[in-house]
Amino acid sequence: MKPNLCADFTLPEWLPDAVRLYLDHTGDGVSIRALARREGAHASTVMRKVRRCELRREDPLVDEALSLLGGRTVEMNAKSVEIQAKENAAMTAPIRNKPMPIDDATLAREARRILRRLAEPGAVLAIAPDMEKAVVMREFPDGQTARTAVVDRAIAQAFALKDWISCRKQGRISAYEITPAGRSALRRMIDEGDLARQAEANGMAEAPMPFADQHRTWDERTVLEGATARKIRYNLAESPIAVLGRRRDKDGKLFLEHDLVQAAERLREDFELAQMGPRVAQNWERFLTAGDRGGFRPDAGHGEGPRAARDRVAAALRDLGPGLGDVALRVCCFLEGIETAEKRMGWAARSGKIVLRIALQRLKRHYDEVYGRQSPLIG
Repeated sequence: MKPNLCADFTLPEWLPDAVRLYLDHTGDGVSIRALARREGAHASTVMRKVRRCELRREDPLVDEALSLLGGRTVEMNAKSVEIQAKENAAMTAPIRNKPMPIDDATLAREARRILRRLAEPGAVLAIAPDMEKAVVMREFPDGQTARTAVVDRAIAQAFALKDWISCRKQGRISAYEITPAGRSALRRMIDEGDLARQAEANGMAEAPMPFADQHRTWDERTVLEGATARKIRYNLAESPIAVLGRRRDKDGKLFLEHDLVQAAERLREDFELAQMGPRVAQNWERFLTAGDRGGFRPDAGHGEGPRAARDRVAAALRDLGPGLGDVALRVCCFLEGIETAEKRMGWAARSGKIVLRIALQRLKRHYDEVYGRQSPLIG
């Protein structure tokens, strides 16, 4: 029987469920069907998770972590052990044959520190096979590079297992960058800390919403209410247009300028006012009135939404034409993501945002020619 280096410790609580299933299947020999019965899931679901974890072993840090957690060892006789010990003594880096002793508190503390650095522009995590620690390097716009943080190798392995970092380049020195999952985790940690401090300061026990707040980017703007102005807080990440409006190209310019974002929001506003979206709930008008009042008819009049708003949307889409009008309707009005719109329209990857920008430029010109610089009245 092969010795297990992990027999004297339990798996950490922060370990993802997919990794636990993989270790139980490959290390302990538990069958896929047994794991499925234990988890209350279908066997194909468990198998996909196990295979996905196996494919991730191409990542050096993930492979090291899974080997350590699984306690993989090689049976050697006394002579081979002696030879191996002499070779290890001549090596610069020691053999890492101990499990990762990381608890949840340590991982969360290091994640807040390191992920914050990795979220900075031009930052990568560099690590080599003979390095006990990984370093976060950041390249500045002037071409200079500086070290901004140092982290233990075990912490970096945990980041890779949780899919917070991904290998961008393998080699003598591997480079890792933060993933969208890592950015979401960082935002949850920051929001949890802020809410905890606010609750402690105000003496409130309000439950935090970290998983909801990770998808929100709050900003403030000033609105006029009569003769007074007040500030309101709104979510910048509410629509795909707002997300693209914050991105910058390699020259540092905004991918979508402010007037293009305003044109997209104007089209969405008319779309919402016209009530042109599909109905996703029960129409109770049929049960409250006689006849077919609840039925949809294109000529049903003002009951189906303001006619003026519908006319403005139709005029804008006619001006855009096929293709441009389709992507504007999907992204601006139905709030579909760029990748989803590309797949449904059969376009090449990463081409949708370019076509969308052209559509918004055409849409802005349409609004300027028809309505001038002033927005049309509501209704």
